[in-house]
Amino acid sequence: MANIIPSKKIHSIEEARMVAKRRVPKLMFDFVDGASGDEKLFENNSKALDQIRLQPKVLRNVEKRIIKKDILGLEYGQPFGFAPMGMCNLTWPGADKMLAEESLSNNIPMCVSMASSTSLEKMYALSKGNVWLQLYNFQDEEFVMELLERAENTGYKVAILTVDVPIQFRRAKDNRNGFTVPFNLGLKQFIDFATHPNWSISTLLGGIPKPMNYETSKRGNKFVRSESRGATDWNTLKRIREKWKGKLIIKGVMSPDDAVKIKSEGADAIQVSNHGGRQLDSATSSIEALPLIRNALGKDFPIIFDSGIRGGSDIVRALAMGADFTMIGRPLMYGIGADGARGLKRVVEIIKDELSTALGLVGLTDIKDISSDIIAERFIRDFKY
Repeated sequence: MANIIPSKKIHSIEEARMVAKRRVPKLMFDFVDGASGDEKLFENNSKALDQIRLQPKVLRNVEKRIIKKDILGLEYGQPFGFAPMGMCNLTWPGADKMLAEESLSNNIPMCVSMASSTSLEKMYALSKGNVWLQLYNFQDEEFVMELLERAENTGYKVAILTVDVPIQFRRAKDNRNGFTVPFNLGLKQFIDFATHPNWSISTLLGGIPKPMNYETSKRGNKFVRSESRGATDWNTLKRIREKWKGKLIIKGVMSPDDAVKIKSEGADAIQVSNHGGRQLDSATSSIEALPLIRNALGKDFPIIFDSGIRGGSDIVRALAMGADFTMIGRPLMYGIGADGARGLKRVVEIIKDELSTALGLVGLTDIKDISSDIIAERFIRDFKY
């Protein structure tokens, strides 16, 4: 693995976002950065997290701090993983490889999307097995079962079933920009690519990314981004649970009642998520749902959290509100878009530094000791957006 030096171009997640916005074609940046409907939920996720204020504690020896975290019987170097994101190589050529290598160097789990630009077998090899597989259930359930079989044969131990996209909500930016997979290249897209020559030349040299888990399928399935997943139901979950012998995470849960039922159906963990604001635009923020779901499931059932995390302090907040582990998505893409592998390393470095510092400033030395006691106002009754 190459010895990557962190980027000197960026010093915050927001700065990475702004640099990426200039460097990446609008079509691609908006695909990563955009959200559903009026995009207010995307904003509310971060605003709600920011309203959780932590209580600094002083005169405690916090010189040495431990941020290792266990989840599903596995120990990782950080309390966060790389969220599943489809077609990452559209952000910058080779993004999947960058993510795999960075996850390996930090012992962070990398979640491989069903729609990834690199096959699940190759991602397993690149990360030396430090990967989880994410999938949706489409109308052709046998394709999903094939992927699970491939994952098991490859050595995957964890699978994530995403259940909050039975129907895809309107995303105005993608519609306006003409974002399609495969590309439908018109005048607007041509001008967009022509005004971002570094991305365009690199992409042409590397080859237009394709959803490789589909391309390598024995069933010959083709990726259709708008394909309905509306047939997914509780019986689907039963069949997938029977098929998959490894650990199973159900992602996209916002209802305590759903969480309780999913637990009873044999899932190993639940991921509280509103899809980063990319689905139901009138849903609540994920951090509001988190403590309700924690109360419903009890203190010992594993909960993973995502949506709105933009730094280390957000991770500390999520853990204090009841999560066992967290996932990060967009900030990683901002880093890659801003400066490739160097940008990604810098973003991860920023998050790790903030996380360790926040842990010490609330008077703790081990991430496992985080509880609601560090929240300045224990009960948050009224989130104001």
